[in-house]
Amino acid sequence: MCGGPGFQRSRLVRFFALALPIFLSQGAAAQLQAPPVTTDRPFGGKLVLTGGVTQVEGVAGGGLTPWALIGGYGTRDQVGGNGYYTHVRSQDFHLQSYGAMLGLYDRVEISVAQQRFDTEDVGAALGLGKGFTFRQDIVGLKVKVAGDAVLEQDQLLPQIAVGAQYKRNNREAVVKSLGATHDDGVDFYASATKLFLAESVLVNATVRLTKANQLGILGFGGDRSTSYKPMLEGSAALLLSRNWAVGAEYRSKPNNLKIAREQDWWDAFLVWAPTKNLSVTAAYVDLGNIVIRDNQRAAYISLQFGF
Repeated sequence: MCGGPGFQRSRLVRFFALALPIFLSQGAAAQLQAPPVTTDRPFGGKLVLTGGVTQVEGVAGGGLTPWALIGGYGTRDQVGGNGYYTHVRSQDFHLQSYGAMLGLYDRVEISVAQQRFDTEDVGAALGLGKGFTFRQDIVGLKVKVAGDAVLEQDQLLPQIAVGAQYKRNNREAVVKSLGATHDDGVDFYASATKLFLAESVLVNATVRLTKANQLGILGFGGDRSTSYKPMLEGSAALLLSRNWAVGAEYRSKPNNLKIAREQDWWDAFLVWAPTKNLSVTAAYVDLGNIVIRDNQRAAYISLQFGF
């Protein structure tokens, strides 16, 4: 990306200046149609696990893909929030992700996250040095525009949300040497989530418009393609009890770089929420090819603290 930190901040300010009024106007219109919900408590009115866990890019959802649910346990007249830490380790790499989100009145979600991707021995093979690390900063905005996954059990309409994630990589020279076009970019997505309480089943579908290579860790766009591509993502979860859930996810990926063939991801996960304030997610994740290493299969562990 051209320019220094001031230029980067100005791009981020313009992103929110354009996106926030649009998203808030959609949310406000939907809010006028919704019946009021009153509570004597300022926090924590939702059922356990109905805010989802924290996705690897910092938003409420599963581990790999966003859901239409708003993070935290705040209802329509409450504020909620989460903090999280995630560690993913494959044979040749490891990724750490951590951050926080704020859910406003079960309508708007704002999130910040940072990812650190350690190349371990592969960094040396690429001439970058052993343990070479990419860092990516992410700011997200999500707005619920229709439906209510919990309260509207008598309707077929799922809860629907739209969102955007601004991402900035700290290794401009390296990602461009690998063929990437930019070191920053914006993902846009729409998610539809349906919770069948009687059957204890949740299903979610997400469509993402993206140029990101490996989430953006290897930059955006490339020598194969510089265009936005629609990618499909999906999740299904079964609530085993009030505190346990199992499920699986699938995330399709673009393939923009000649040097770094990118493949789709999938996982199988187990969530334990001993209290509303704490959840632990463990998963097996198949990441396919990453840069020059095939068959990357990873252990995934994530801790979430919320209210």
